[in-house]
Amino acid sequence: MSRSLPFLPSLSSLSSRSDRDTARPLSRRALLGGSLAAASGLLLTACGSGGGSNSNAASGNSIDSTGQSPYQGTYLPRTFDKPDVTLTDSSGKPFNLAQRTAGKAMMLYFGYTHCPDVCPTTMGDLAVAVSKLTKAQQQQVDVVFISTDPGVDTPSTLRSWLDSFNPAFIGLTGDIGTIIKAAASVGVYVAAPKAGQEPVHGAEVLGFFPSDNKAHVLYTSGAAWGNYAHDIPLLIKSVTA
Repeated sequence: MSRSLPFLPSLSSLSSRSDRDTARPLSRRALLGGSLAAASGLLLTACGSGGGSNSNAASGNSIDSTGQSPYQGTYLPRTFDKPDVTLTDSSGKPFNLAQRTAGKAMMLYFGYTHCPDVCPTTMGDLAVAVSKLTKAQQQQVDVVFISTDPGVDTPSTLRSWLDSFNPAFIGLTGDIGTIIKAAASVGVYVAAPKAGQEPVHGAEVLGFFPSDNKAHVLYTSGAAWGNYAHDIPLLIKSVTA
């Protein structure tokens, strides 16, 4: 199911992704953040149950790199400031995102722990990518997961879920209005959960430079762990395209 936003052209359905060598069908939970599509000039789409596997999935690569960019993700023509927002971390303490992740590369994703498809596959790919980095590189990047269903995703729920991927991953929850504003500030569409309906969240990962704390690279749900593993060392060095 695609969603049309009033300030953007309609979005059609998102390219399916592969779980290494098997297809990863995405449900309507993976609705995209429209303003990122406008900012990057991409046509982002949401897909339902169908979709074939990607021929590069076994090697962990699924984004076709074009142009002169050294990144396998999409190098954005405009940047997004890191949200200066205070939420609650998985230990139940206040966490200012901009301050606590300053000086590090950051991979930012909005989702929810009971999502059956795109959220766990995305976080799983990020976990594999981080495991491929050197120990020094791992210390220079933060992976941040912000819940779009904070009524369900308590701090302890976030910690238990993220620990299954990487105990170093940062989980944040809090007021849904604050989360919606934080997401909108980086072009990701998030809506307040409604009873009996699936939470709505963007399917994008944003890569931030440590040098300016801005998002420079976009990964859609077609990204695989190899794309992240290739790009994170470049993000750590704030390599420009």
